[in-house]
Amino acid sequence: MDLTVVSLIEQEGEVDIIMAILKKLSVGVLLIAFLAATLALFTVPETDRVLMLRLGRLETNADNTAKVYDPGLHFKVPFVTRLVYLDTRIQTLVIPTQRVVTSEKKDVLVSYYIKWKITDYETYYLRTRGDKFRTESLLSPIAINSLRAQFGQNTIQEAVSGERNVIMETLQKDIANEAAKLGIQVVDVRVKQIDLPDEVSDSVFARMRAEREQVATGHRAQGQREAEKIRADADARQVIILAEAERSARELMGEGEAEATAIYTEAYSQDPEFFSFSRSLEAYRNSFKSGDSMMVLSPE
Repeated sequence: MDLTVVSLIEQEGEVDIIMAILKKLSVGVLLIAFLAATLALFTVPETDRVLMLRLGRLETNADNTAKVYDPGLHFKVPFVTRLVYLDTRIQTLVIPTQRVVTSEKKDVLVSYYIKWKITDYETYYLRTRGDKFRTESLLSPIAINSLRAQFGQNTIQEAVSGERNVIMETLQKDIANEAAKLGIQVVDVRVKQIDLPDEVSDSVFARMRAEREQVATGHRAQGQREAEKIRADADARQVIILAEAERSARELMGEGEAEATAIYTEAYSQDPEFFSFSRSLEAYRNSFKSGDSMMVLSPE
């Protein structure tokens, strides 16, 4: 074979080898670039904010405040930084049912919840390390102490009546002042339920029954007094009416008897024999009214 041809073949082989090597290198470079981009870039969701730690220290702005990364795509230095994601949504802390004492020294069971959110990200991280459970463990004692203080100044009736809203507003204000030290804002505080312990419920119901019985006894006594008064008035009026009726009857009877006597006298004076006969017939009629009477007369 010609030496020139052999040389050309050898050169083409070397070119292929070089091209293959370059292809492998380009793929490796791309992979390295992709990995570097993956490690150097990070995304912040819409619901979060991010604090960056470099070698364990917060990254700060020019004014020495912590730098907060808003939602979007950002760059970081791989391997020497750590990201702290903070949820900006409103969180709910449900306080377990608490036994508190009112101003009248009565125990009540109160269950309530707190709505809170992060407002100062740097303070929140420094005080809680960005841990929600640690935050709630710090917030719960504050809420419980404020609850005991507020209910200790009010009665049960005030706690369940219109004063309840005032109590909740004051409670929210007290908790908010302490919560601000943790970098969070208390949005709302609401009581879900107020119950009485079993032993207190029994005593309250017994007292309520005693009070109702006392009121009922008072009503019955008042009704009885009114009834006696009405009966006394009725009896008095009855006596007066009967007396007046009897007097009127006697007057009428007297007038009737006088008129009858006058009639009898006039009739007797007109015909004494007929009057005597008429009176005899009337006497007979009255004697035989029963139907079983008998009269024995002489044959004459």
